[in-house]
Amino acid sequence: MAKTSKIVKALRAPKYPVQQHNRCLKCGRPRAYMRQFGICRICFRELALQGNIPGVRKSSW
Repeated sequence: MAKTSKIVKALRAPKYPVQQHNRCLKCGRPRAYMRQFGICRICFRELALQGNIPGVRKSSW
C-alpha cells in the first residue's frame, strides 16, 4: 500500500501537466499500472480471479 501522503499528493492537481503520474485507483501503486483498467497488475489479478472484471478470464493451459 502506498503512504497516505503520497496518495493525497497524487490527488492534487499538478502544477504542470507533465507532472501527472498514473496510480492504481484501488491501492495507489504507481508501478505496473494498466491504463485500460486504471489499476495495477496486483489488483487486476485479484479482481480477475474474483470475476469482478467483465470480459476477463484466467487462462490456464
